[in-house]
Amino acid sequence: MLTVIMECRDQEPELAQTLSILVPAAVEGLVCDVIILDHGSKDGSSAVADAAGCRFYQQWDMKEVLSTVRGEWLLLVEPGARLTQGWIEEVAEYVALNKLPAHFTHSSRYRLPFYRRLMRARPPLEQGFLIPRRQALARARADSGLGHLVNGHKSRRLMSEIIPSWVAREARS
Repeated sequence: MLTVIMECRDQEPELAQTLSILVPAAVEGLVCDVIILDHGSKDGSSAVADAAGCRFYQQWDMKEVLSTVRGEWLLLVEPGARLTQGWIEEVAEYVALNKLPAHFTHSSRYRLPFYRRLMRARPPLEQGFLIPRRQALARARADSGLGHLVNGHKSRRLMSEIIPSWVAREARS
């Protein structure tokens, strides 16, 4: 089973978008737990998380949060990111057969222009990140964010695509 964790700050529409993609995975029994780590949102992020049945933290200790998750694997994504069709089956098979972290393939339909891709620093969770809970706990620090769990890990690439969160942000602007 899988626990999904996201960090947000004033990302109510993006959070709702990503949570809606997780519903079929919860129905299938793949997603058992969703945790939202908030960085002082002043919008309705907490209401969206509550309506979706997520655990919502405004202050947290990363080690403590990770020790309370229900899933043996963690899926770390940005609010606004959307996983494309087929991801549920691929992730279920991957976590059953593997022990190494993985990330999703960038969506071929949503790519930044070459110069923008070249000049920007890629956020650590842009491709999502799938990691065994045990490995995440070993890397976690009390004061760290999700990006710390991703950095320095070698990971396999899944065939399922992810539409990055910047697409949702640009659509909202």
